[in-house]
Amino acid sequence: MSPLYALTDLDGTLLQPDATLSAMTKDAITRLLEQGHVISYATARSYTSSRKAAGSIPWRHPLVLYNGALLYDPVAGKRLGGAFLDSRLTNELIGLGRTCGHCPLLFALDEHDRERVLHEKLELGGYRQFAASRPNDPRFRELPELSCPETAQTMIITYIGHHDELAGLRERVSRDYEGRVHLHFMQDTYIADHYFLEISHPKANKRDGLIAWAQCVGCRPEETIAFGDNLNDIGLLEAAGIKVAVGNAQPALKKAADYVIGANTEDGVAKHLLQLSASRA
Repeated sequence: MSPLYALTDLDGTLLQPDATLSAMTKDAITRLLEQGHVISYATARSYTSSRKAAGSIPWRHPLVLYNGALLYDPVAGKRLGGAFLDSRLTNELIGLGRTCGHCPLLFALDEHDRERVLHEKLELGGYRQFAASRPNDPRFRELPELSCPETAQTMIITYIGHHDELAGLRERVSRDYEGRVHLHFMQDTYIADHYFLEISHPKANKRDGLIAWAQCVGCRPEETIAFGDNLNDIGLLEAAGIKVAVGNAQPALKKAADYVIGANTEDGVAKHLLQLSASRA
């Protein structure tokens, strides 16, 4: 049997709308891993957050986290690689955000490679809702004034707000830092009427994440199968050999896909992988 090499998004793709795994998906992916298939996930989430949502599956292959900013070994509990913004550029971007009335969440690794979310007092509703959805999360650290320590490695700078509140900042970052950063600007799945503007290293994206993942697990990108639902998954699909959108995916993602399968509410990813596995038996 030749193994499958598959990388799937989590939210809106593998996870149910309430950000949990169905029993069917959990059992199917666990069984496929036990059979020797190489299956993992690429997510905007951190390791802490993704483990809470999907940790009932015994993942054994590298994880692509923070939209590609971090490649992580879940067995050894250590980073394998990543693409980080330096502290000087991070602080420039934090300062730019202040001019637009926003102070972001700073997702970084500290000097011991521990995940940290640095922030000032959370005043605006979107930030408060994001933090409230992660109660007692040990990563969060409130500072009197946010700045990036020289010893930290920035994975993502995240601004949360309504579309019009972030549009001007997005335009300025896109214009003034072209080629120096990577931008994601998407409506959030869980916070109503709010958007996330995420700023990271140019190579901190799911396209480059899949390429690094493939090299790490010993296959070529064209041998991989990628699953997604949202706009930040377009690069993931474009880098893969087989491009798959779930039935609830954004129209642009369906257009980029080779196949459109069942929705996340229908265990589309798990069922498709089981079918592919059976065809290779």
